[in-house]
Amino acid sequence: MTDLNKPNTTPTDSEIAAKQHTEAAEVHRQQVSIKAWSQKLLVVILCVASFYGGWKSYESNMVNECTANGGKMIEGQRTMLCQSLQ
Repeated sequence: MTDLNKPNTTPTDSEIAAKQHTEAAEVHRQQVSIKAWSQKLLVVILCVASFYGGWKSYESNMVNECTANGGKMIEGQRTMLCQSLQ
């Protein structure tokens, strides 16, 4: 038996479709946000790795140049110095 005083609360097909579209858009927006943050993190990691690799390459080149010119590397507290052995 139905209560005639109660309004019809059954959603229509268009209301269901609209709700599903809204929920799908919210999920899509969250996925894009996560993707954007993961890409940003990847770029930061690659920048740090590139900087470190360049720094070590420069340091190695300076050591090689020093030894090729007959010097010896001396490590200071924060720097490396090339001391001539002549």
